[in-house]
Amino acid sequence: MARTVFVLNGPNLNLLGVREPEIYGTQTLDDIKQKCVARGKTHGVEIDFRQSNFEGVLIESVHEAREKAVGIVINPAGLSFHSIPLLDSLKMFDGPKIEVHLTNIHQREAIYHRSLISTTATGVIAGLGADGYVLAIEAIANRLAT
Repeated sequence: MARTVFVLNGPNLNLLGVREPEIYGTQTLDDIKQKCVARGKTHGVEIDFRQSNFEGVLIESVHEAREKAVGIVINPAGLSFHSIPLLDSLKMFDGPKIEVHLTNIHQREAIYHRSLISTTATGVIAGLGADGYVLAIEAIANRLAT
């Protein structure tokens, strides 16, 4: 199997850079993708970067990762807080899974405080903006090296 990390992005993240920049910043999802690809190269890891506004598409990506990926970085966005099907699909992935949130979800409204996805994640990074994705790739690469 190729050393591929799937980077999965949930609903509305395609609008980064224009959607509430005071909360989410001005970097676009493509900016984040370029950072992830660059960091992956430094570790000999390919990045398969995806975004969908549809829960089922993300679940299918997790299923595909079971056969094609050594790790998953996921920003489930709003699905973090209510998607049991996405949680269940991630439970079936045996490699490292890092949940990323651009904002610190614990400083936001109460509805954002409890991520279901965190219960199956190897680690969680929140509040570091786009740097969180890069740190997640670092964490997976480090785990693969041991």
